[in-house]
Amino acid sequence: MTHRIAIIGAGMGGLAAALKLSGRPGLQITLFEAADHPGGKVGVAHYEGVHFDTGPSLLTLPTIAADLFADRGFDLADELPLVKPDPIARYHFPDGTSFQVGENPQQTEENIRTNLGSEAALEFRSFLGYSRRIWEAAAPYFVMDKAPSVLTPLSMGISAIKAFRDIDSTSTMYDAICRRVADPRLRSVFLRYATFNGSDPRRAPATLNCISWVDLGLGGHGVRGGMFELAKTLERLARQGGVEFQYDCPIRSITTNAGGFLLDCDGRQFEAHRVVVNADVRHLVDDLWREEVPKKLRSTPPLSTSGWNAVLRARRRDRSRRVAHEIIFPDRDYLEEFVDLFDRDIPPKKPTIYLCAREKAHQASGWEEHEPLFLMTNVPACDQGYSPVDWADYEDRIMTRLRSLDFIDHDDRVVWRRTPEHLARRFPGSQGSLYGAASNNRFAAFQRPSNSAPGIPGMYLASGSAHPGGGVPLCIQSGRQAGRELLEDIGL
Repeated sequence: MTHRIAIIGAGMGGLAAALKLSGRPGLQITLFEAADHPGGKVGVAHYEGVHFDTGPSLLTLPTIAADLFADRGFDLADELPLVKPDPIARYHFPDGTSFQVGENPQQTEENIRTNLGSEAALEFRSFLGYSRRIWEAAAPYFVMDKAPSVLTPLSMGISAIKAFRDIDSTSTMYDAICRRVADPRLRSVFLRYATFNGSDPRRAPATLNCISWVDLGLGGHGVRGGMFELAKTLERLARQGGVEFQYDCPIRSITTNAGGFLLDCDGRQFEAHRVVVNADVRHLVDDLWREEVPKKLRSTPPLSTSGWNAVLRARRRDRSRRVAHEIIFPDRDYLEEFVDLFDRDIPPKKPTIYLCAREKAHQASGWEEHEPLFLMTNVPACDQGYSPVDWADYEDRIMTRLRSLDFIDHDDRVVWRRTPEHLARRFPGSQGSLYGAASNNRFAAFQRPSNSAPGIPGMYLASGSAHPGGGVPLCIQSGRQAGRELLEDIGL
């Protein structure tokens, strides 16, 4: 029997599912994408002949991508060269101090000792050890396997249950950081990792402190040529395995029929035995699924944050003045940023600013005398109820601040920009959020929909709003897990 498989969406989850399922006899796979290119939020734009990324600018946990490639007999190093700039990043604090993130934790610790002092270095080493223990205890059950349930701890062996205590789920990120870190600058660094999945460290479980180890311990990478090369490579390998791609084909509805499912694309009908949905779960529930919605898919968890993004045509600087990734903290208590985002529902009055120098981060090309400089601040998603924002004024304030701190030159200018409203229109159901649901309570990991869509046999979820969560590596794992569960269900 030939199984017709439809994949809706060519974001990281959809592309990963396509590659996982590709090249297998008995499967006829078609991927439908509303845009004219792959990637989803891993997007690309161009200006005056130069292409640049418009989304994620760092690849963490490359082993997840490597395992996906290996599933189909490919070597990541052969198909997608990664780069690791040195230094990777630099943190800037309002007191004028800074430190660089090196190629390994020992190098970073030494940089902290030189610039922030020996006590800060000791706190860094201790906290990184704590965050590593969380990751090693949590990853097998909360990332690399099927979606967990509240009964998951009961199904584990005695040794695993003991390790499970290391995930620190009863504290918040903020409380756990404050107990272990006294240096206010390091506190800001560790608190910022809540923004890696758009959450509030005052409410998110301390389990999320594992992100510190993922970024600072395991390390971040660039992709030679830019992050969009990851999307192109996933598409290329999936095509080699027989996956058909239909672009400019937005799926408008999904219903059941005798053979499984019927998909509609502006009047064109497609039949499929099974469907993988790489879209926000809210979009599936509110717009696509035309039958009764199962109870487990009806929940509306709080949204993660969004982002205000811009790309500058910036005069090129040497490594001493601009590294691959720059993080600039504001001259106020960093916790106020989360008060603005989650309590006041407004863009932070003085936001932390993130800059990515694409040439240094990804060995990508720029203009003759200028380089693309990606800029991001965290802002609330669209449906949070705040008053309309004057984004032109917001941009002007960010640019003024960067010039006053000498991060950019007076004639550097914005050549591309995006607001939460743009994201909401491009990704239906997201309301502009970047990572799906926020992880703002200790049960968040149990509340995400599983990759086998609850209550809809034959449908699978592969996105940042499903297990295991948002961000490039987790979306890849979501697609990989969705594909794995589909194959199990049909006996392959």
